Amino acid sequence: MSQLLPGFIQKLYRSVWREWLIFHLGDERYKFMFDKPPANEWVAIDCETTGLNIAKDQVISIGAVKIVGNKIMTSERLEILVKPSKEVSAESVKIHRLRELDVANGLDPEVAAAKLMQFIGSRPIVGYYLEFDLGMLHKVIWPMLGQGLPQEKIEVSEMYYEYKNSKLPPNQRGQMIDLRFDTLMKDLGLPTRDAHDAMNDAVMTGMAFIKLRELLGK
Repeated sequence: MSQLLPGFIQKLYRSVWREWLIFHLGDERYKFMFDKPPANEWVAIDCETTGLNIAKDQVISIGAVKIVGNKIMTSERLEILVKPSKEVSAESVKIHRLRELDVANGLDPEVAAAKLMQFIGSRPIVGYYLEFDLGMLHKVIWPMLGQGLPQEKIEVSEMYYEYKNSKLPPNQRGQMIDLRFDTLMKDLGLPTRDAHDAMNDAVMTGMAFIKLRELLGK
């Protein structure tokens, strides 16, 4: 019985924490995000931004695609341009190729966030360096909900590190591993699309997730 107790406590904690978050949810219309997620489904997301400073920069493009089993459902995707309140710098345009005139008619950030939350539902969120994308999104979502996105988060770079580390001899494990996205995709033998396009990056992230789940036996 004592061996089962820690797991029981963790389950109880998660249940209590979930109820606490629901109770403090700023907009009950989004309570669906706390539902039990559909079996074997995820959503891969990616954002393009005005820069890399979470405190100062803003999201200008969101790409999201559903994953069901080992298939990327490209027919079930979400592509959004978001109108920022600050200028799009020349440096960032060189990266994502989105000019101010391209996003001038984009959605307001709150509208874009609402569409994204509806699209994700309660599915786990998959991303590459997801912490950055969520940091940018939460600047908009937190005032709407009083909290961040509650879904399970899955980081592809962590999965890749786990896989590569497991292949090393025991005495070499824990060393630095190249986690760059292009390195990851080439090493996994996956096809690539033009990078720094939110939809393309979301699809490639989904492909890496599916391959790594297979390699890790998950």
